[in-house]
Amino acid sequence: MSPTARISRRAVTATGLLLPLGLLAACSDPTPAATGATSGSGVSDGGGASDGGGSESDAIDTSGTQELIRATADEEIAALLPAEIAESGVLRVGINGTSSAPLSFLADDNRTYIGSEIDVARIVADKLGLEFELKLTTWENWPLKLEAGEFDVVHANVGINAERLQKFDFASYRAAYMSFLVKKGADFWLEDADSLSGRIIAVGAATNQERILTDWNAELEAAGKEPAELKNYSTDADTLLALGSGRIDGYISPYASLSFIAARRDDFELQGRINAGWPDETLVAGTFPRGSGLAEPYAAALNALIADGTYGQVLDRWQLTAEALTESRAHTQENP
Repeated sequence: MSPTARISRRAVTATGLLLPLGLLAACSDPTPAATGATSGSGVSDGGGASDGGGSESDAIDTSGTQELIRATADEEIAALLPAEIAESGVLRVGINGTSSAPLSFLADDNRTYIGSEIDVARIVADKLGLEFELKLTTWENWPLKLEAGEFDVVHANVGINAERLQKFDFASYRAAYMSFLVKKGADFWLEDADSLSGRIIAVGAATNQERILTDWNAELEAAGKEPAELKNYSTDADTLLALGSGRIDGYISPYASLSFIAARRDDFELQGRINAGWPDETLVAGTFPRGSGLAEPYAAALNALIADGTYGQVLDRWQLTAEALTESRAHTQENP
C-alpha cells in the first residue's frame, strides 16, 4: 500500500495512542503563544514528543533569518473554506513548542520558531489566502486546546489513528516512518524483530515506537528467541550519550528527527525504516476539530502545493523527501 492510500481501520487501530486523549490534555503550556504574519521574517517571541525523513547533508539552515518559502493564493480553493474561517482571514496554527528538529524548534537565535511543520502550515495558509498565526502548545495539551477552539489546525507530527478519528478530522501531508540511530560503522543492522534479538535499544516511554518494539519482543519470545532490552531516557542528550558510550546498541525514534541528528554528526548513522503504523501504514496529518469543514479545503490546498512544487521545496529544505506524499486527502471517522 502506498503512502497515499486509504488508511485501513486495522492500521489506525494499530497506531493508537498509548494514553487516552483525556490524559494528553492534563498540563498547561509552559510558554505563551507566538504569532507570525504571512510576510516578513520567521516567527519570533516564543518559548520548543510526538509520534510518527532525507539526504545526508549538514547544509540545513537553522538560523532565525532564513528565507521563508511562500506560496500564492488560489481563489477557487479559498472559496471552499468554512465561512467562519474565511471571514476571520486568519489560520491559527498550533505547533508543539517542545518538539525536536527538524519538525518545530527554536532557531539559532533562540527566539524564532522554525521547522518543517511550520513551513508546511504557512504555505497552506498562503494557498488559502489566509494570514498565518502561530500558537504554541505541547504534545500533551494539543487535543484539549484544539477541541476548545484555541487553534484551527494542529501541526505537531500527529499520526492518524482510530482513537483520534473519533474526535478529529485530518488532512494528510507526510508519510510516517521510524528508524534506528546507531554508532557509525556498527557491525549489525537493525530493521525488524529478528535483528533486535539480544540488543539493547533506547525508546521513548509511552510512544508508538515503544508499542512496536513491545510487539516485536512478543514475537521473539513466542519463537523462543531472546527479546531486546528496552531502555527509557528522559532526554535526547542522555540517549545520545548512552549510544555514543556503547551502553545501548540503538535508538528508535521518528525518522525525521533522527535523520536531522545523523546529518549533523559524523559519529552516528541510520539503519532501517519502519512505517509508524506497523504492521500496516499511517500518515502524518494536519489535525482539525471533528466536523469543522476545514479538512477538505486544506487537503485541496496541499494538493495544489504538491502540484506546483512548493510542498517539495519545504520537504527538501528539511531533508524529509523520503516522507513526501504524491497526494493529500481528508481523513474522517466516516472515511478514514
